[in-house]
Amino acid sequence: MSEAKIRRPRAETPKGFRDYFGAEVTERKAMLDKIAEVYHRYGFDPLETSAVETVESLGKFLPDVDRPNEGVFAWQDEDADWLALRYDLTAPLARVAAQYRNDLPSPYRRYAMGPVWRNEKPGPGRFRQFYQCDADTVGAPSVAADAEICMMLADALEAVGIERGDYVIKVNNRKVLNGVMEVAGVLDPTDPERFSTERGIVLRAIDKMDRLGVEGVRALLGEGRKDESGDFTKGAGLSDVQAEVVMGFMTANITIAAELANLVFERFGDDSPPSRITRAMFSFDEKTGQPLTTDEEAVVYRNAVTFKHLRAIVGASPVGLQGVEELEEIASLLAAQGYGPDRIVIDPGVVRGLGYYTGPVFEAELTFEILDEKGRKRQFGSVAGGGRYDDLVKRFTGQSVPATGVSIGVDRLLAALRAKGRSGADTAGPVVVTVMDRDRMADYMGMVADLRRAGIRAEVYLGNPKNFGNQLKYADKRASPVAVIQGGNEAEQGTVILKDLILGAKIAQNATLEEWKDRPAQVEIARADLVARVQQMLGGQ
Repeated sequence: MSEAKIRRPRAETPKGFRDYFGAEVTERKAMLDKIAEVYHRYGFDPLETSAVETVESLGKFLPDVDRPNEGVFAWQDEDADWLALRYDLTAPLARVAAQYRNDLPSPYRRYAMGPVWRNEKPGPGRFRQFYQCDADTVGAPSVAADAEICMMLADALEAVGIERGDYVIKVNNRKVLNGVMEVAGVLDPTDPERFSTERGIVLRAIDKMDRLGVEGVRALLGEGRKDESGDFTKGAGLSDVQAEVVMGFMTANITIAAELANLVFERFGDDSPPSRITRAMFSFDEKTGQPLTTDEEAVVYRNAVTFKHLRAIVGASPVGLQGVEELEEIASLLAAQGYGPDRIVIDPGVVRGLGYYTGPVFEAELTFEILDEKGRKRQFGSVAGGGRYDDLVKRFTGQSVPATGVSIGVDRLLAALRAKGRSGADTAGPVVVTVMDRDRMADYMGMVADLRRAGIRAEVYLGNPKNFGNQLKYADKRASPVAVIQGGNEAEQGTVILKDLILGAKIAQNATLEEWKDRPAQVEIARADLVARVQQMLGGQ
């Protein structure tokens, strides 16, 4: 067959997938290692599960997907079983907890890190394969387990370089929302399937609050909503009274902030500028009007207002009141361990994984600003979330098994660290020993061996050594900090030349003549001093 007729495959990654190169992999590993140290310190054990699960085992738990197999990469095996790539790290944990329930300790605390796959339409920043980092406690019914997950998440964020003040972990409870549904007349505790259609529409509407705003959600709670293109989305058909109950929950933060703001104005007068309506300004005693002295006292007062408002919303709903009580217990546990509002807050506005969670839910949001692709300032947003899911293992055992956990979006957190210049990973390339004489390869490999024994990353140039300029170009592509050069003359004199590639690049850009003289980018040294001088040069960089 002629060369022209050979059909060659296109060298391209499949749509929705990407390749990770050296620095990206190194940065990710460094970040995950720091997170793993925190999880290990909390007593969690690592777990690695198969990337492939049976479709039956995975079940229907992919968010916002109606069909069980939709959203996963699945195929039929030889024995007719359907298999699929895992779409998260939680579904495999449920299978492990059920399969090894007689061997594992209870509660079982594990963390897992690895890629997951979702057969969804890709888009900008949305890939079909991505990394997750999870930590879960299975078998602990107490909300102390939820509080601990939140504390551990805060510690993990700080361990990787997200400073206090640049993040906040928000906590809410799905039971509160269930109580709201009950009061609104779209949830019947005696018949969970009743009103399921209306409830599904309400939940999807709530989940679109950030995108549609108050009026858009209100329209979906009623007859429906027509978007800008003219398409009509059928609503839940709630009455005005029912809709107001749900909207009262959705705007709880606004109501709470308004109540606190009014109290501030009562204490400080109408000349108090709006900029003072911050968390710090809520720190005063309700009875005496005297300012409180610590943030801890301030958050206790703010929580009291929040819980009072939530109790009013859920009314006499038993499940709703239980949700408020659990939030109160979590707030008390957090305060006792010193996790104040600068790290973790109770926030009724958190609604995530609507069909997944059964109790407390939490979300980690990065609060610092970055520039988007159009140069506009915006907050970075959420990088982690989780909550309690007491019904997942029940699919396998028929018995309810309490569980709670958190998942960190690895790629998003890594992007946040890069945006703040805090990736913290050593992404420098290796020291490159160039080859001047092919017949002296053993000498060059001896230099590399000495450097490696001293813990220095190093390699011999193994390409065509004929063109020395190409060797330095190679070192530049490898982000090499130092090049080692030894020709015949240097070998006879027992010397080598060290070229500081980092300094050389800086000098080429903007260094002064004095800087060049004070610290030359190239020096000739004794071969016996190779390791010591390379260490010194690297330390100077």
